[in-house]
Amino acid sequence: MSWYIPVLCVVAAAIAYVAYNYQRIRKMPEGTQEMAEMAGIIRSGANTFMKTEYRTIVVVVILLALVFSLFVEATSGVTFLFGALMSSCACVLGMRSATYANVRTANKARESLSIGETVKVALCGGSISGLSVQALGLLGLVAVLVIFGNVRHDVTGGGLITSLEGVNPTIMRISTYSLGCSLVAMFNRVAGGNYTKAADISADILAKVRNDLPEDDSRVPNVIADFIGDNVNDIAGNCSDLLESFVATISASLMIAVILFQQYEQAFTGSVEKLEGIFNGTLIYPILLAGVGLLSCLLGLFYADRKKMGNNPSRELNLATWISAGLTLVLGFGAAALCFAKVDGETLSSVYGWAVGWASPWICAVLGILSGVAIGSITEYYTSTDYKPTRKLAEMAPEGEAFVITKGDAIGSRSCLLPVVVIGIALFVSGKLAGTYGVAIAALGMLAFVGATVSIDAFGPIADNAGGLAESCHLDANVRVITDKLDAVGNTTAAVGKGFAIGSAAFATVSLIVSYVGNYSAEMTLNIASFVVVAGAIIGGALVEYFSAMLTDNTIESAKLMADEGDKQLTPEVLEGKKTPDYNRMIELAARQALKKMLVPSVLAMIIPVVGGFVFGVEFVGGLLIGATIVAIPRAIFMGNSGGAFDNAKKYIESGALKGYGKGTAAHKAAVTGDTVGDTRKDVVGVALDIFIKTMSTVANTLVSVFRNITLIR
Repeated sequence: MSWYIPVLCVVAAAIAYVAYNYQRIRKMPEGTQEMAEMAGIIRSGANTFMKTEYRTIVVVVILLALVFSLFVEATSGVTFLFGALMSSCACVLGMRSATYANVRTANKARESLSIGETVKVALCGGSISGLSVQALGLLGLVAVLVIFGNVRHDVTGGGLITSLEGVNPTIMRISTYSLGCSLVAMFNRVAGGNYTKAADISADILAKVRNDLPEDDSRVPNVIADFIGDNVNDIAGNCSDLLESFVATISASLMIAVILFQQYEQAFTGSVEKLEGIFNGTLIYPILLAGVGLLSCLLGLFYADRKKMGNNPSRELNLATWISAGLTLVLGFGAAALCFAKVDGETLSSVYGWAVGWASPWICAVLGILSGVAIGSITEYYTSTDYKPTRKLAEMAPEGEAFVITKGDAIGSRSCLLPVVVIGIALFVSGKLAGTYGVAIAALGMLAFVGATVSIDAFGPIADNAGGLAESCHLDANVRVITDKLDAVGNTTAAVGKGFAIGSAAFATVSLIVSYVGNYSAEMTLNIASFVVVAGAIIGGALVEYFSAMLTDNTIESAKLMADEGDKQLTPEVLEGKKTPDYNRMIELAARQALKKMLVPSVLAMIIPVVGGFVFGVEFVGGLLIGATIVAIPRAIFMGNSGGAFDNAKKYIESGALKGYGKGTAAHKAAVTGDTVGDTRKDVVGVALDIFIKTMSTVANTLVSVFRNITLIR
């Protein structure tokens, strides 16, 4: 147990730094009275939404926890609750810090007129989200291992009422902890996505299309709901999303370690102590890798915070990511040496099949890290105004909406190939190097510096809110120039973050599928030629499309209601600035619609594998997971990148870069239409698809022992 201590020390240091930054943000001045009042409305609306949402989440979590403890494994309900708690703490803390940082960022721009100083405030707020995700996710998992004992391969257990054959309690505790994180992530993504994009779409329609008003004009009540939505989705939703991916990859690594030991133990003729040594190493390494990754993020973000920043925010933010990734790579090598250098090399090669001996897991982690960086760079190329695809999309705007939509779709489709190739090659090579364990470690490598990537991603909505506050509070035009620059960079960092989230979900889901197959097949194989598996795969792929349609319908229906309500409030007195619109009424409408449409899509991801497993069996569920994953990954990449390109093409025109076609022109309105289409894609469907496949895979892993015992059609 002594090896937990340094990991817990790193977690404690990260939490202390989060607390320090939170207090720093709180102590900064908010600016003018109008800024403080507007920020207070945003903060109050976000808090109210989260409180209302959690009334539903708490009920669902408690009911499921009781089911797990009564019928599956006695303590698994407790660990399920613990996972939900850690995820909730991270997303609430991230959201609250963002609602304080947004107005402080705008005020720093107002006071200093310095891009470098303003970037630091937004990054300080973002670092609270990023470090909380990694620190709390890791803290919860280590706490489960410490409180309930190390992972064992030779124990069985059951629920308080029933006892099922083949249930490993330590594995069940890990998987239910991960499932608790996953459930909260699904609720936050679905509800937050509906809230923010319904508000955003309706605000764009009212301001830019129907009334020719400036973006983020405070006379449009939907604008304030949009500000709130940035925090409940792009901050809270993203925090719980990537925390779940981070936890799921560690959990999959631990479960595969147990499965491999059980598989090799029966046929191994040498000393069992040699196998035990490798088994202990395969358990310790994922935790240590996650710990050194957190330390690297802490150092990278601390360096960025202390460094004097110039007028190129992208370079400064990329530097923090590169430092975090580079240190993770170096320290991960030391962790691999510590875990595996002294174990029997012949057993590693002949039994476990590791191609490069004890360094094999580290090389797999490096592949994951490089894949994450590559996917981020590819996403940036297809969504940033610095590169041809988005500029070419903007140049289509004078031709009308049809040209914009068609070109944006082509960009989204074209952008799918390279990320999928990167993921496929990394999975193939890591599997060749260290088998199924290598696949899981590659997934973890990609997420080992998630604290930095979430911090940079959170910079985007904070900068976006700061720009909106500058506009709605009528700050000097020079302030808006600075916040617009940060907003443009934030759009790119958000798009890169979405690409990273989708890529990491692909890795995490594959490792979870491997773990699932290993939990019911001694040979760790799934016969994809079986009609049962193929049937499951076809249905799984179709369910992804149905899930996407459901989310899109829900969002556009909410947007129409909010646009109609906004029209009623835009009276002549409001348009002339003589009367303030009823912000609270609009905020309540957005929250009510989001929460009303949250439950069915969220529960769907949990029910599908349960019904499939109980009715058709474990192989059918395996096919279901494979089909859903194969369809969801390129679909999510398409959604995220086409949406990001639409958004930045609009901003490219608004910046005046397309000569003769500025704000208010027909070309600009065509770009706004494209952005409206892209909003639902990138911030609702794209980001929810990765949660959808991860949740299904986590549920399947948790209940695979139950499916083995109870299946209606055999």
